[in-house]
Amino acid sequence: MGLGNFTPSLNRHPGLDPGSRLLRAGKKAGPRIKSGATGVIGGVALLVSLLATTATAQPVTPPTDTATLEAIRLIDAWADAGQVYGRWPAYSIAIGQNGKLHWSKGYGTIDAAQKVPARGDTIYSICSISKLFTAVAVMQQWEAGKLRLDEPITTYLPWAAPKPDGRDSVPITLRALLTHSAGVQRDSDVGNWTGPGYIFPTRDHLKAEIGQHTPLYPVGRTYQYSNVGLTLAGEAAMAVSGKDYASLVTNGIIAPLGLTDTRPDHPYALIGTRMAVGWSPLTRAGTRTLLSRFDARAITPAAGFTSTAEDLVRFGLWQIGLLAQDSAPAQPGVLKPSTLKEMQRIQFVDPVNDGSWGLGFFNEAAPEGHYIGHDGSCPGYHTAMLIRPDSETAVAVMTTDNHETWADTKQVHKLLDARRAHQWTKAGEPLPPIALNLEDYAGRYLNNTWNNETLVLPWNGGLVTLDLPDPDAAAHLSFLKPLAKDRFRRLAKDGSAMHEVTFVRDASGRVVAKEEFYQRSVRDAGAAK
Repeated sequence: MGLGNFTPSLNRHPGLDPGSRLLRAGKKAGPRIKSGATGVIGGVALLVSLLATTATAQPVTPPTDTATLEAIRLIDAWADAGQVYGRWPAYSIAIGQNGKLHWSKGYGTIDAAQKVPARGDTIYSICSISKLFTAVAVMQQWEAGKLRLDEPITTYLPWAAPKPDGRDSVPITLRALLTHSAGVQRDSDVGNWTGPGYIFPTRDHLKAEIGQHTPLYPVGRTYQYSNVGLTLAGEAAMAVSGKDYASLVTNGIIAPLGLTDTRPDHPYALIGTRMAVGWSPLTRAGTRTLLSRFDARAITPAAGFTSTAEDLVRFGLWQIGLLAQDSAPAQPGVLKPSTLKEMQRIQFVDPVNDGSWGLGFFNEAAPEGHYIGHDGSCPGYHTAMLIRPDSETAVAVMTTDNHETWADTKQVHKLLDARRAHQWTKAGEPLPPIALNLEDYAGRYLNNTWNNETLVLPWNGGLVTLDLPDPDAAAHLSFLKPLAKDRFRRLAKDGSAMHEVTFVRDASGRVVAKEEFYQRSVRDAGAAK
């Protein structure tokens, strides 16, 4: 089925979109709050008042601090522009901090007819994020004394020995499999991700093929991502527990954590209503096709799960909360704090092939902190979930485009950081005592020459501007410090004063344009009150 030119409306207004869980807070499928003209200029007070009256079966607890509210408002507009201009069919985001799911929202549509709005609790295939659940299941068996990380995998799976190739190597272990350093084949020999059929192996086929293929590398020398490797880890957990995989992860992880929309399978009965359909990448002609559904079968431990942005944030918040504990709970939990810390500790690094792995978790060190989690890419779906223990923040991003969600997930973290850390000068000098209604200036501004649109929003008592779309938005935020009514000073990155920016009002007193260097950008009437 073709998707034509797939050009979503440019008149949607972030903030009151029917997919927003900041406002909708988890209503089940059914009537939606319609998108209103308030848009990005609705204001923090309006957001808070709406949040206070919203109930949900899956709680969204809105933030109460102005910094996070303002950051989310900007993230909402940034995500909306990315989805619209990128023509991503469906796109969902969720954010949590300090143990609470604060916000989620969907953009675009999830059905073949492009009618059903995406939401924060839309179900997507999460592909390789499945590996995190398998890693937890393995470590549960390790805690129980049934698995040893440095024991040869053949101790638990006698059939899991690759064909010898004459190279000297230490044995394949669970630690090597969980850090993608075991050197085993990446995928099964049946085709896997090759369309249109997407054929995956049965367990019997997988067991038979392992001994027919030589390893790609000796153990411990090279980072080689492997779906087969994590599947073998899951098989070991099944073997020692005596349970099938679905029971192992559902009863041991998913149910105890309350992840009601997470499954080790694809609920295709919900496709187009709760679960998003999968689309091909855009062609040069600007069209897409619906992709065939797939069943990961034996590779389910590595790539067979489905979930929502909200559930993945809950999963991330559980991790952050566990990491903060210094002692194990009196009653056995999903994992001990020390076990999760060991899983997320970097245990294998390959600087040549860009691998930095704990046990199942990728751990990316950055100046602002460690990004810990996983992403997933498979036919029609791209997803990511990353936590930052330093800021106690979890973010999940999902799409049915072949868009880079890892970078987007980091970007959401960085935009939250930017507002929390913002000061008008490095010394923290306060703003001048000018009484302004900053909502007068909020909205999208168009010049039809230099960029698609410029976003202007309230920010810490002044204004922030950002040209959209922008995949690296946090690096390009620019700030306007109030001088007087309709007059602002643009600041350089080091906080020093630059030129003046003015806003123009019509006869009714409504702001209609922004002027800078004698260039005028017109405020989009569709995004204004």
